Amino acid sequence: MTKYNISRCMSTQHPDNVSAPFFADNTVIGGDDEIKEAFHAFSHLKAREQLWDCEGKEVDNFVIKKLFTRYPDYFSKMRLGRDVFMLLRAPNPAVEKNEAKLLLEVLESIPRSYDISRAVFRDDVAPLFEVSVPMVSSEKTLIRIAEYYKRFVFGKQTVSLIDGDVTLSEWIGRFFPERIRVMPLFETKEAMLGADKMVQKFIESQGIDDYQRVWFARSDPALNYGSLAAALIGKVAMQRIGRLEEKLSVELPVMIGAGSAPFRGNFKPTNIKNCMGGYPSVQTYTIQSAFKYDYDEDVVKRAVYDLNNSKRKKPVSVDEGRLLPIIDKVSLQYQKEIQVLAPMINRIARYVPSRRKRKLHIGLFGYSRESGGVSLPRAIKFTAALYSLGLPPEVLGLSALSSSDVEAVRSVYAHFDVDLQDSLQYLNKDNLGFFPPAVRKSVDMACGLVDFEVDSGHKKLTGIIMDGFRKEHGDALSENITKAAWIRRFLG
Repeated sequence: MTKYNISRCMSTQHPDNVSAPFFADNTVIGGDDEIKEAFHAFSHLKAREQLWDCEGKEVDNFVIKKLFTRYPDYFSKMRLGRDVFMLLRAPNPAVEKNEAKLLLEVLESIPRSYDISRAVFRDDVAPLFEVSVPMVSSEKTLIRIAEYYKRFVFGKQTVSLIDGDVTLSEWIGRFFPERIRVMPLFETKEAMLGADKMVQKFIESQGIDDYQRVWFARSDPALNYGSLAAALIGKVAMQRIGRLEEKLSVELPVMIGAGSAPFRGNFKPTNIKNCMGGYPSVQTYTIQSAFKYDYDEDVVKRAVYDLNNSKRKKPVSVDEGRLLPIIDKVSLQYQKEIQVLAPMINRIARYVPSRRKRKLHIGLFGYSRESGGVSLPRAIKFTAALYSLGLPPEVLGLSALSSSDVEAVRSVYAHFDVDLQDSLQYLNKDNLGFFPPAVRKSVDMACGLVDFEVDSGHKKLTGIIMDGFRKEHGDALSENITKAAWIRRFLG
């Protein structure tokens, strides 16, 4: 459906994997291993885009130079910026004050990377030209970034530091590219449902007439509002973006940040057709670490091939007036259950192993401590914590549904039952006595909606984990959490 060269899948650095990739020195990926990871995604898996996350770690100013130096044969044929792509994710100064100036470093790295590419290949292909920014809640964030680049990165080359002296471009060389693309990542319910209005204002401010990419989160909305609410919010948001695309006659290719766990989207190599059917208007799907490293490489490569050879379609048509009240009441019930579960989640999450050498950007719950909310770990450790205790987090909040609500959900969420079955195989009913009564009501509701089979090996391990957790036998907890994750083929 898109006439522009935009990837169908993007390899990311989300630490949701159990297995370490063959190229990593240990189970915690970082530093030069992420250079190898980018090349592996391009050359072996045939993903055409790699996310380079600049949040929560030192920016590698030499990533482009390292790729070109180490893999010259590949990049001489598959040009970065033309055939394969790298998306920079930078901090949002509006919400990440301590990292705000890192955004400026990221923007300055773009013309420097251009110079490296031009020195190697003797042409004008910019290897980096697009920046994504998380937690967007206003079009002003996007406008500021675009304008800063135009005025203070590209634009400064005409300045002379001494009256009558040479310009900066004459002194240190020209700055390219002239403009960059800024891709918003919408993560809260309010931002996702208002994304169409913000995107329209940004497009109009910048005079964009070809395309504007839009990124919708899937993991953080699940953490904040529950998995079902997150799925429904996404469908409403995508319908609104689809309407805006028709209204403006500007392509708006959507990306969704779904992970392998059912709670985080159930986007795994063995389930891509269901996900594409659920989000037909999505142009780009994120292939996260569990997708890449917890399945046989042949299975992963086949899934990427199928993604690359598919086309996006129109969004699912939904009755917003029917879905929005369902979203609200499921979210409210989910948040009530999370309030009472939070102490358990935070205690067990300490034993969930790490898979990256830096934190990802902070989410909504990180800001809710001062407003009567609860503090929770990030989405991957949160998800791993509950699975490890035999409580699939997908079930939380479902007790708010009426029978007519379930019918409405199934009418727009075609694989709701499949996703629920995939999660309930990891339920351990023997552990339910250790959870609050409100949670057990949602479990009962979920169990009544679908037939499912429990994975006996996973159930046994979650029984051992719960016993060790209650007796505070911490020594074996991380090991058993990892063993259970091996069965699921994702950490969280």
